[in-house]
Amino acid sequence: MDDVKQPPAEDTRTTRVTAEEALALHAEGRPGKLEIRLTKPLITARDLSLAYSPGVAEPCLHIHRDPKLAYDYTAKGNFVAVISNGTAVLGLGNLGALASKPVMEGKVALFKRFADVDGIDLCVDTEDVDAFVNSVRYLAPSFGGINLEDIKAPECFVIEQRLRELMDIPVFHDDQHGTAIVAAAGLINAIHLTGRDIATTRLVINGAGAASIACAELVKAMGMRPENVMLCDTKGVIYRGRTEGMNQWKSAHAVTTSARTLAQALDGADVFFGLSVKGALTPDMVRAMAPKPIIFAMANPDPEITPDEARAARPDCIIATGRSDYPNQVNNVLGFPFIFRGALDVRASTINDAMKIAAAQALAMLAREDVPEEVAGAGAGKALRFGPEYIIPNAFDPRLISRVSPAVAKAAMDSGVARRPIMDLQRYARDLANRLDATVGALEAISESVRNNPRRVVFAEGEEEKVIRAAIAFRNAGYGTPVLVGREDRINAITAALGIPLPAGIEIHNARLSDSNRRYAEYLYAKRQRDGFLLRDCQRLVNQDRNVFAACMVANGDADAIVTGSTRSFSVAMEGISMAIDQVPGRVVFGLSIIVSRRAGTVLVADTAVHERPDAETLAGIARGSAAAARRLGLEPRVAFLSFSTFGDPRGTIPGSIRDAVKLLTERGADFEFDGEMAADVALDPGLRAALYPFSRLTGPANILIMPGLHAAHILTRSVPRLTSATVIGPLLTGLTHSAQIVPMQAGVNQILDVACLAAHASTIK
Repeated sequence: MDDVKQPPAEDTRTTRVTAEEALALHAEGRPGKLEIRLTKPLITARDLSLAYSPGVAEPCLHIHRDPKLAYDYTAKGNFVAVISNGTAVLGLGNLGALASKPVMEGKVALFKRFADVDGIDLCVDTEDVDAFVNSVRYLAPSFGGINLEDIKAPECFVIEQRLRELMDIPVFHDDQHGTAIVAAAGLINAIHLTGRDIATTRLVINGAGAASIACAELVKAMGMRPENVMLCDTKGVIYRGRTEGMNQWKSAHAVTTSARTLAQALDGADVFFGLSVKGALTPDMVRAMAPKPIIFAMANPDPEITPDEARAARPDCIIATGRSDYPNQVNNVLGFPFIFRGALDVRASTINDAMKIAAAQALAMLAREDVPEEVAGAGAGKALRFGPEYIIPNAFDPRLISRVSPAVAKAAMDSGVARRPIMDLQRYARDLANRLDATVGALEAISESVRNNPRRVVFAEGEEEKVIRAAIAFRNAGYGTPVLVGREDRINAITAALGIPLPAGIEIHNARLSDSNRRYAEYLYAKRQRDGFLLRDCQRLVNQDRNVFAACMVANGDADAIVTGSTRSFSVAMEGISMAIDQVPGRVVFGLSIIVSRRAGTVLVADTAVHERPDAETLAGIARGSAAAARRLGLEPRVAFLSFSTFGDPRGTIPGSIRDAVKLLTERGADFEFDGEMAADVALDPGLRAALYPFSRLTGPANILIMPGLHAAHILTRSVPRLTSATVIGPLLTGLTHSAQIVPMQAGVNQILDVACLAAHASTIK
């Protein structure tokens, strides 16, 4: 939840990045988090003539005759402006318009990431309400919607209301309504679980800012009686007749009551909404509430009361917070991207109460469904199953866009504010489900899963600067305990030179001085004595080869996973790991690379590391292992065996082993789609495949490419990130009895961190 204005607390659970890391991310490469990309080819002079002069005159003239055509000929229909004056930036207060820009860029990034909504951040340098309204109102022709952000109360109420009246596109202040919608979704389910009726439920809200008043307005619109909603601020209950610290927005929610304090208001109350400060709700207040109390302690970063404190006072309570490390997180990202997606797609003129309620109800119903496997591990140490500790969907659930956006679109149509109705909502939902890349969400879910199941990961090259930085980031991210293999004095000297003292929670193991040397050497000797190794050879390897030492740590249960590769080639690192870690019986060890691109989504490529020229049996094993990995990433596998030949044309000797691999999978009854041999364009283009090869068994673009040899795999994965904007992760090793990963020698800190997280997650999979 990003609307509660409090200074950040020093807490290892919330401090997942250092100031240095945050600044480095924003400054590296092209500064900031945004850029503009072209959607049409502008290569030749003819391209430029069509896109600009003289061709651009045609859409201009058509739009002049019919303004609605702006949605057909421009980006207006998928374009949102995120606008702020910086008067209430996160928990940092009034930083001004310019200092709010990193947050606004981040909001634009969230729109794109979660709902494929394009946006631009506009920072308006004025605190004058009239000036702000006038600077925004004239922007309507450019955008399909306006997201107001980080504007202090009470000015935010005036600004939003006036802009809604003046503009014919949705204007939405997320600090108010985003929080209200997600909280309302949780309330719907909490009321359901406790057997209450919203009409008779009594709610106390502590805090009288933007989000609090929006919550009060929304629950009343949902059917809660006005007399049952009591608002409190720093001066106590907002009651009829009170004059101190009042304004028109507070006065609208004043009630007739003898209660004057929060404690008095909570006596017998059913629900508490906190949008205030840490510690505002005490255990005694919780004990005074009605049976099965519902507590939404949404102050960030520290709630009004922690779940542990609340349950100690009332074991029968249901509690939600604004934090991701507790169950039931009230997180605005569950709302605004999908609300705007639905509103934009029906060209809504506004976002009204009906649309907000529809979004809340859709979120509530989604929490009652079974959770996809790729998301299930992302709960804060709990199973994601509908009940008191799961009343709000997880932010990584890929179904959010296909549930919330259609509900919002339908409500817009039903309430008469949609200007382009969608006739087939089921098809619309299916289209939305395919609009985003499921892998990105699955990777985030993996990260959250590791935070909830921290692991010990050995960074074998512990004296390298980028490895040390990655280990610190691993610890700060909450992924577990990083173990650096190296000399303590050397590592401390490097961190001192960098000005980043090594934080607590990072271990250093000197391979030569370790107390475990003898045990590791004996373990290695037992494995390798019949391979020509003497005991002294094993002792030398453990003492001098950090990869062997690290692999022995993992093999002996002293750590969960190993990451290496930044100083040695893949083959050399693999040799050291293989000394101590075996292949899983019946499986193929291979490298799997993940290519994430805007155009093609996620495509897995194998084998990118181990087998120079795999035979048919190996190719079939690689396909099976890749399909299993794809499913863990939320993808339904469609495997294409690549070659220069497509179904025998042109002929050659190499495609023979590929055809044999396809035959083996067919005979053994693989439970995923596969076909081959085929060229890469045929694999990735269903239209081309349908036109030329209608007999192909693939029903969509291939998302797993099985390469005919290591040479082809290397050429593809090493050229793609340099020729396109795609990102390549890996190769990731699969098929070993223990989790081990080898990063490319050129890997940076973030890539090492990502691979370490994936290695940690792999160690939990049996």
